[in-house]
Amino acid sequence: MAKKFILSIYISIVIFGATIPNLIAQTALFGTIVSDGIVRDYKIYVPAIYDGTTPVPLVFNFHGYGSNYIEQEQYGDFRAIADTANFIVVHPNGTPDNFGTMAWNTFGNSTTNDLLFIDNLIDSLRATYNIDTTAIYSTGMSNGGFMSYELACQLSPQFAAVASVTGSITTSYLALCNAQHPMPVMQIHGTNDQTVPYAGNILFQPIENVINYWVQHNNCNPNPVFNAVPNIDTTDNCTAEHYVYSGGDNGVEVEFYKIIGGGHSWPGAPVNLNTTNMDFKANQEIWRFFRKYRLNGNIVTSEQKINTIQSDFEVFPNPSNGVITIFLPLNRERKIVVSNALGQAISYYNCLSNKVELVLEQQGIYFITLTDEEGNYQTKKVFKY
Repeated sequence: MAKKFILSIYISIVIFGATIPNLIAQTALFGTIVSDGIVRDYKIYVPAIYDGTTPVPLVFNFHGYGSNYIEQEQYGDFRAIADTANFIVVHPNGTPDNFGTMAWNTFGNSTTNDLLFIDNLIDSLRATYNIDTTAIYSTGMSNGGFMSYELACQLSPQFAAVASVTGSITTSYLALCNAQHPMPVMQIHGTNDQTVPYAGNILFQPIENVINYWVQHNNCNPNPVFNAVPNIDTTDNCTAEHYVYSGGDNGVEVEFYKIIGGGHSWPGAPVNLNTTNMDFKANQEIWRFFRKYRLNGNIVTSEQKINTIQSDFEVFPNPSNGVITIFLPLNRERKIVVSNALGQAISYYNCLSNKVELVLEQQGIYFITLTDEEGNYQTKKVFKY
């Protein structure tokens, strides 16, 4: 899939403290490529633990209508998760549509070939980084959620899974959808969304229709497993429900977070806009969902022990000067084990809250392991400088 493009990268290194060597410094890059004769912008985040020796996943994070890539990086922020899970995040920038608003061409509102841009951008990033081409994912807010579905429909050979936050699909684009493999899909949407209505409108498909489309495409069980998300924050004026449609071809699933009373917003965002659910973090749940899949489907069979806790967790800051905070997405009992670089356990904790602060005494590498009540576990690497 070779294509002609011009690559121009502007690099800035973000270093937490002058004593940290470059090999553990997070890297933020602003770049441009020329696609279809248009100069296109993007920003990429490379975690400190990326060393180029092992292929890593690539996550696209698309901004909403009227927003931009800088705002989306802050609003739907995957950087802390990437720091420990070791994946690269790319934030593409849209172009002005027919109304002069920064957008993705998913409503017939532009003549820009965004599909070609993303295809070109994947090629350029693969030429620069060691990307696991079976683990490329897309998510986004609102118009960015629409764009993620467009990629699932029209560039499915490139994408292993997608997630839409407050996005949908237009009726005309859904009729043209041509996903060529079972596509894992996560949808997160508020029932009181006034921008992309839950019940749909003359242009946008109802959210439940979108869910049903992917359930049928993947041959999932139409009867989902339902769980109420614990109402941790009773002041956010909304609650969340979680539906999982399992049993799809190649082991794929469709997941739906229905935010009862929620507005047009990203759950767990750093700012509360339009009634934002704070009972879970969308970025954590999206990565928990993505990491299960490769292009050939679910990498964990029902017979295998799932090497993961129910939801991803964050460790911040990483690298650290000694004090770290572990952020857990949902309140439940879990055990925390801190091990040194030799794998020797040096401290143990029982945790019931969704946040715990730990102190790392010596300089070096540590491993943080969380285990839940069912014995599922996950380990992340942390640097102490």
